[in-house]
Amino acid sequence: MGLRTFLTDAWSWLNYKPVMAGTYDGRPHRALAPELQATWLPEDAVRRLAAYKLLAAYDSNQAGELATLAGHDAAAERREFGDPSTFVDTTLAHLLGKTQQIIVPGAEHAGDDDASPEAVAAAAVQQRLRDWAEAELLPLRMQAAERKAVLLGDGLYLLAWDPEKDRVRLKTYDPGFYFPVLEDDADPGDYPRRVHLAWEIPEDPKRGLKAKVRRITYELGPVASATRSSTDASEQVGRNPVLDESGAPTLELGDRYVPEAGHIERTYPWAPGRPSRTACFLTDAEWFLDDLRHGQSLDDLPLDKAHFRTRNDGEVLHRLDLHLDFIPLVHVSNTVADGEHFGQSTLAKVMQALDELAETDTDSARASATTGAPIIGLAGARAEVDRGTGRPKPLMVEPGTVFQLADGGRMDVLDTSGQLAELRARVEEIRERASVNARLPAVSLGTVDPSDVPSGYALQLSLGPLDSLVDSMRLARAHKYALILKMVQRIHQAGQADGWTTGKPMAARIVFGPHTPTDRTAILDEVVRGVTAGVLSLETGIRMLQDAGYPIEDAREEVRRIHTRRGVAQTPRRVTPDVPKSDEEKQAV
Repeated sequence: MGLRTFLTDAWSWLNYKPVMAGTYDGRPHRALAPELQATWLPEDAVRRLAAYKLLAAYDSNQAGELATLAGHDAAAERREFGDPSTFVDTTLAHLLGKTQQIIVPGAEHAGDDDASPEAVAAAAVQQRLRDWAEAELLPLRMQAAERKAVLLGDGLYLLAWDPEKDRVRLKTYDPGFYFPVLEDDADPGDYPRRVHLAWEIPEDPKRGLKAKVRRITYELGPVASATRSSTDASEQVGRNPVLDESGAPTLELGDRYVPEAGHIERTYPWAPGRPSRTACFLTDAEWFLDDLRHGQSLDDLPLDKAHFRTRNDGEVLHRLDLHLDFIPLVHVSNTVADGEHFGQSTLAKVMQALDELAETDTDSARASATTGAPIIGLAGARAEVDRGTGRPKPLMVEPGTVFQLADGGRMDVLDTSGQLAELRARVEEIRERASVNARLPAVSLGTVDPSDVPSGYALQLSLGPLDSLVDSMRLARAHKYALILKMVQRIHQAGQADGWTTGKPMAARIVFGPHTPTDRTAILDEVVRGVTAGVLSLETGIRMLQDAGYPIEDAREEVRRIHTRRGVAQTPRRVTPDVPKSDEEKQAV
């Protein structure tokens, strides 16, 4: 018998689970997910997908069922009351806040009398992005992707141009379909140049369909000539361009052949003065599992066995040029990257506590059964005899039951109420320990009576760990959502959508609402006193009210309404403090 392998990786916090490290080579147990044994899966993705499967089981109260499949028969009676799901949902709610708003810096000054062209342009881009977000149901998409990120550690967005709707479409994918090709010497923060979305399609005997695997590939490569079909263009990437009868290269609009360098350059609308040699290619194909040999991983599936899919217009999706110089996929990590490309689940630090909590709940349920229906011992009672078998019938204890006891007879009752009280106290102790380690205070989980909080200051102190947790999670996402908004602008430019002008995309970000309750009355009083005294501008006061949760959608529009009601036709002048005049200034006056 060999020694069990000691593994330390991004998912080693799950090694204590027999189903996660059930074999001596460290591979997950087959009961965890039989599809993980598929030959096309990359070796370095097996443990990641197993971790996703295990976390999903905890989220759906199926951890006991999963343990039973792995051979732990006693786990079939495990009581699971949704504690992992509560932790995930609470973390998600605090992460996203009550609102999510797209902000383009400088747009708030577009309504000023002396507004600069940059401010007007920023306001226009901000409004277009908000209109796009409303049409694409961005808050709903974020809820779906971020719940995956909080639970599994990773989320995934895909952006694609839809010519029929004349806008960018935003989709979310399960991170279990995400397979980036990471270079060995690449920095974990670097964007991969080749990414696969892949999943297995089971066979359907009724319809006569075989099992197959589908792979969607996005890859960056040199700009190719456009004279060949999509299939032939894949062979042209990286080689000399295709020439016409006169010997000149045949290029697409915006491309330029550089004979001295031997490559094609393309000018993208978001970088008019900076030619690029890079393009993004899309391939969407399927392979029958019977056609795959052992050892053929996802990144090197045989193209001669592939069945390429086609678009609605009949275009074959084999290295289709998307006219982009970036991959329109954004991977969201739940935690700040520390040498790892993938993130870590919010439940990572409390998994063993959740197991202990479920086991204690199970023991508590058993003790509750013996307390509600106690075990009774009778001495000196005559049991009724079954006439058919001649054996004594079991005694049933029901309300109103009377037992006739002989002289010296007695009845003893097993009292387990003391053990039940201890188990219930143990449940609360473990739950409190888990909330501390997860940085989710009891007040955020809703398990604290408001009357037990001594003061608002004490409440604020208790929310300190939650503040640091939310700040860290939002920091890990800030540049990813800024990247999504940049891609949205670029793809609209590439699709020549109405209103989206060429040029460098403007910096935009998504601002999340407050994650903790605020004293709105105190903030309103502070704004009123500050604006009245002239130490705060009206715009700043409106922004403070927005942050406090007041239903103000557009700060500029709100300022205009206030001015209209006051009868003010223009923006009020800024209040400047009185400065004592010098003797020369007094004489001039």
